[in-house]
Order: sequence, then C-alpha cells, then structure tokens
Amino acid sequence: MAKTSPLEFMRQVRAETAKVVWPSRRETIMTGVMVLIMATLLGIFFLGVDSFFDFVVRSLLRLAQ
Repeated sequence: MAKTSPLEFMRQVRAETAKVVWPSRRETIMTGVMVLIMATLLGIFFLGVDSFFDFVVRSLLRLAQ
C-alpha cells in the first residue's frame, strides 16, 4: 500500500466527513427517547425475572431447613 502524508490524510478525512449524512435534531431526540424507553422496559423485565428467581431460591431454601 502506498503511504500517504499527514496532510493528504487530513484532506481525505475531511472529504469523507463531508459525505456523512448527519441525523436531524428531531431524529436525534426521537432516538434518545426510544433508548430511554427500551432501557426502562428492560430494567422492569429483568427486575421481574430477578424477583421470580429470588422467590424460587428462597422457597427451595425454606424447604431445605
């Protein structure tokens, strides 16, 4: 591979960055809201699963006494 100079590299980076399609403010906010909603739902789900397994383990330990 041919080596490029640091100046040429920076020109290439600038050219590639200009090709990027950046999301709009609305898209960014909507994506953030969806992440918060999904994180909350997953947190509630795993709380329920953890509570269920806690109940099962405590019940089994009570039987062993």
